This record gives sequence, C-alpha cells and structure tokens, in this order.
Amino acid sequence: MTKRKNTSRRKRQISSRYLWLGGILMSAIYIFGFYYFFVGPTGFRWRALYGDAKYPEGYEIQGIDISHYQGEIDWDKLRGGLIKECPVRFVMIKATEGSTKLDEMFEDNFYQAREHGFIRGAYHFWSNKSTARQQAYFFLDKVELESGDLPPVLDIEHKPKDVSTEDFQRDVLTWLHIVEDRYHVKPIIYTYHKFKELYLSAPVFDDYPYWIAHYYVSKVEYQGEWKFWQHTDAGRLPGIKGYVDFDIYNGSYYDLKKLTIE
Repeated sequence: MTKRKNTSRRKRQISSRYLWLGGILMSAIYIFGFYYFFVGPTGFRWRALYGDAKYPEGYEIQGIDISHYQGEIDWDKLRGGLIKECPVRFVMIKATEGSTKLDEMFEDNFYQAREHGFIRGAYHFWSNKSTARQQAYFFLDKVELESGDLPPVLDIEHKPKDVSTEDFQRDVLTWLHIVEDRYHVKPIIYTYHKFKELYLSAPVFDDYPYWIAHYYVSKVEYQGEWKFWQHTDAGRLPGIKGYVDFDIYNGSYYDLKKLTIE
C-alpha cells in the first residue's frame, strides 16, 4: 500500500512539473507572438497599437515597397494613386531572400513598375542561414538592374546571436562590395534605426545611402544622413488589396533621379 502511495505521489509531482513547464512555454510563445505581430519594427505589426497611417510633413517625393504579400497589383489603378496629394514616384520591390528564395511576384512587379512609369528598385532580404557571398551572387543572378533604376538594396534586420558584431559587419560588407563591384554604385542599406546604431555604426557604413524604417513618429530619430524613410506599414492605395508600406525620399525628384544607375 505504501509503495502504491509513493508511486501515485511521484506521478502527481511529475504531472505538476510538466504542467508548470507547459505553462512557462505557452507564456513564452505568447510573449514572442505578441512582440512579433504587434511590437516589432517591421512587417504588418504596428497597426493594432497605433492605428492608421500618418504622413510626415515636409516631404513631397512619395513611394512604396512591395512583395508577394501585396498579391497581384492593378498597376493601372496604382499609377493614379496619391499619397497625401502627391503621386507615387518610386517602388521598392522585394527580389530575393537568403541564397535560394526568389520572391514569387518579383519578375512581374519589377517589369510592371517600369512599364507604368515608376522609378523602381530591387531589394535583397538578408538571411543568417547562408553566407554573404552566396546571398550576393544569388541576388546578382536573379536581378538585372538597368539604367534609371535605383541602386541595389540590402534589407538587413537581424544579427546572429553567435556571431560577433565585428564578424557580422565584415559579412555585411562582403555582400555590399560584391554587389557594388557589379553595378559600380553604393548599394542602399535598409534597416531600422536602432539596428543601425547597434550593429552598423562603424564609420565604413557611413559611405552608404540609408533607408530607415521608423514607424508612427513625426521624424526619424536616427541622427545620421538618410535617403529614404519607411514611415508606416498601414498605407492604402488603389490597385493594392490590403496594406502597403509607405516611404518618402529625403530630397527633390531631381535628386532622386540623380541617385539612379546611369
């Protein structure tokens, strides 16, 4: 009888331990999910906390960035769209990710953007799962920029935890140098302002034009020079179902044209 009681007690203790661990795991998943979908600085996360898109004052050159998440775009309708009574001048288009992923809508989006009179750009989404060299050559294999296009863009938002900042910066520079050698222009670096300050603050990165993501603020908190500002992920335009990121260019239309590849 005593042996059965001890066995039963141990089973209850084990069961209680698993319930406790399960509760911790579920709480961690919930916290991560809440941060990822509602607090994180990229993607479709901020609307629940901050509401609809707001428009920074003092900028006239408006643009958007798109990927397969926007689905099939009606480019004729988009061409007539306005952002704060200003026409959409440029479109940044997701091209590649890592060393194997081509955005399923890239080729059509890239073609249609030029056909409908937009200044277009193509960006690569950095992955920590493949080398900088592999990613650079994959981007160059899949993307053929032409005269009048914006310089190539590196979208970088994550640093591996097991890689030092110095090694990470060396990897980023590898991608930038390989792509720069092909097009003979400095690639644009897309990132959010805190990431820039934490991991890309070495002086060598100041030579590159920046596209800063900072949502729902009246001005960019990043103190350095920047060319583009992604200020919301809650934009609405004719021809696009759902939300789209809005961007501004920090300069005149003439300056924007000068930035393009010759």
